[in-house]
Amino acid sequence: QVQLVESGGGLVTPGGSVRLSCAASGFTFSRTIMSWYRQAPEKEREWVATITGISGSTNYADSMKGRLTISRDNAKKTVYLQMDSLKPEDTAVYYCNAKVVRLPGFLNYWGQGTQVTVSS
Repeated sequence: QVQLVESGGGLVTPGGSVRLSCAASGFTFSRTIMSWYRQAPEKEREWVATITGISGSTNYADSMKGRLTISRDNAKKTVYLQMDSLKPEDTAVYYCNAKVVRLPGFLNYWGQGTQVTVSS
């Protein structure tokens, strides 16, 4: 079955960096669009970044553009999110998402999330 396991969150001081990882299994990772979302307390889940499977094209939320790098290692079936210049408002649970082909369409799968807290 599909599994997505995030790791790498924790407490970070403002201006610091963190790299999140999401290890995937149960589907053809190299061909799957992978994304990161986040959900802050009492807010709706919001999209953060996406990377496509074959070409590795990336796209970022405007609110965080310039501070994020999404990447993937298809051999390790892992997607990463590097976040720099972190701000307190980046505090949230960060979720990995896989848009898996299930003909005739797609199914979205989610990890359990990893908490990132930005605080001094």
